[in-house]
Amino acid sequence: MPGTLAVPGKGHGQSRLYVLDGLRLVAALMVLAYHYITLRDGWGGDPHAFSPTLYHLSQFGWLGVEVFFLISGFVICMSAWGRSLGDFVKSRVSRLYPAYWVGVLLTAAVLMIWPKVRSADNLETVLTNLTMLQQGVGVSDLDDVYWSLFVELKFYLLFALVVYRGVTYRRCVLFCGLWTVAGVVALKADSNFLSVWAIAPYSPYFIAGIAFYLMHRFKPTLLLWAIVAVEFLLAQHYVRGRLVMNVGAKASMAHGWPARVGVILAFAIMAAIALGVFDKVRWRWLLTAGSLTYPLYLLHMYIGFTLIDLLRHKVPATVLLPAIVAFMLLLSYAVHRLVERPLGKWLRNGIQKGLQEMRRNSKTQAASESAAPAPDAPPGPVAEVAENYRVGTQRPSL
Repeated sequence: MPGTLAVPGKGHGQSRLYVLDGLRLVAALMVLAYHYITLRDGWGGDPHAFSPTLYHLSQFGWLGVEVFFLISGFVICMSAWGRSLGDFVKSRVSRLYPAYWVGVLLTAAVLMIWPKVRSADNLETVLTNLTMLQQGVGVSDLDDVYWSLFVELKFYLLFALVVYRGVTYRRCVLFCGLWTVAGVVALKADSNFLSVWAIAPYSPYFIAGIAFYLMHRFKPTLLLWAIVAVEFLLAQHYVRGRLVMNVGAKASMAHGWPARVGVILAFAIMAAIALGVFDKVRWRWLLTAGSLTYPLYLLHMYIGFTLIDLLRHKVPATVLLPAIVAFMLLLSYAVHRLVERPLGKWLRNGIQKGLQEMRRNSKTQAASESAAPAPDAPPGPVAEVAENYRVGTQRPSL
């Protein structure tokens, strides 16, 4: 998932948290394992027969999305600190869209040429997906992984309110509190609008990530630990629903505890990062690992399923699976180097010029409006009384 990992903070004095790059790649590989091994798509049958051990382990790979949301709360708060709303929008758009556009177009091309696993529906679906707003207008996702991007977008829009006012410690804590309350109230309020923006099953991860960043930038306090504790308990509350969604109601009864342990581990790792345990980890290869994460997440699912379907009768599964993972990593690296970096830079420059033009014209308009003579008061008794009262010739009667 997207995010810049530069740390402008004071607390631990490091310019970049390399461990977050590595953690993001681990989360992406967890999701990839869940899709490639647990789901039936591509293999033509129950993948349990492919490898029972891997099957049971990969059943919980969907937790990688929860890890992404935790990291996103941390990273977005970190990257928005000291930035204007325009700079925040510029950084998010240039980070989200270049790889996403490639992901949509490549996935659509593969599904149109080899529609056996899934078809690309129609051109309207593809074009609407390019906006990343398809869920908001009732159009299906071209690739199922895109659902989490819409959740991320809503988080960005909500946090933009904090950025607009200026990101401060107090405002971040207030945001965490209000969003938590909204998530709880949404369950009983019977308000579709509130439910859509509260994002109750996922907001605990974003909120905890923000609190962890405040710990890292400043210092841990009882207030921040209390926020994390509340969000952890809410996250555990929603685990059952996520289990039913991803492994089915029957399996969720038998395998609930590993998912709960996974949430505990995710929070524990983020707590260690917040406390500076990994500040001395500065392995340069983690930068490359982090750069692969977002393209890998976007590209792997249906392109991978199609490759599995095409090759499963020709290549042994024990060879095919690692080969496809390696291919997807190489493809992700190519997208990062050839598309994300140049197109992201072009978008940043274009948005920056647009913002400058908007600010310049807004100032010019404001100056011209302030210099223009005031319009004559409209005729009528009210205007006449107001004018007489202003010059002192007549006191209005009450």
